Amino acid sequence: MRLLCAFDRLLFKLVSVIAQLLLVAAAAAAFYQVIARFVLHSPADWSEVLTRALLIWTVLLGVALAFRHGAMISVELLRNLLGGARRRALEALIGLICAGFLGFVAWIGGQMTWRVRFQTVPSLDISISWIYLAIPVGATLAAIAVLARWCAGEEAEAPLRNDAQG
Repeated sequence: MRLLCAFDRLLFKLVSVIAQLLLVAAAAAAFYQVIARFVLHSPADWSEVLTRALLIWTVLLGVALAFRHGAMISVELLRNLLGGARRRALEALIGLICAGFLGFVAWIGGQMTWRVRFQTVPSLDISISWIYLAIPVGATLAAIAVLARWCAGEEAEAPLRNDAQG
């Protein structure tokens, strides 16, 4: 169990670092696009597409991190009414439904990625499947996050709320 927990921590720390680096790269590419367009008066066609691709990857990796930290949108009325074994059963059911749905999204995303493997992004001259690959990778990591959170028994801890959440 300790090995699994260590793997979980390492995996999601790596995902967090990658997501942060991709976000910085997207901001740099967008900044370059603004400078090239308005200062140099010579817009680059690749920077907008690269920014979009990097943001897609960042969002899908961020979703996995959100699932791992329990920051999912939830309706807590039923959860708060239940206690003990019933609450754990509800959390297990929700976890299985989420993991099943994310597994389905990963499977469909994998099929989409395979289908578009011969299409290229003209301004970047790479296969568009590298961008589509974010769907199965992000959904698989999110499914792993749901299962890891459930196995670690962290559902009992309610995520911290800010003022916007009530």
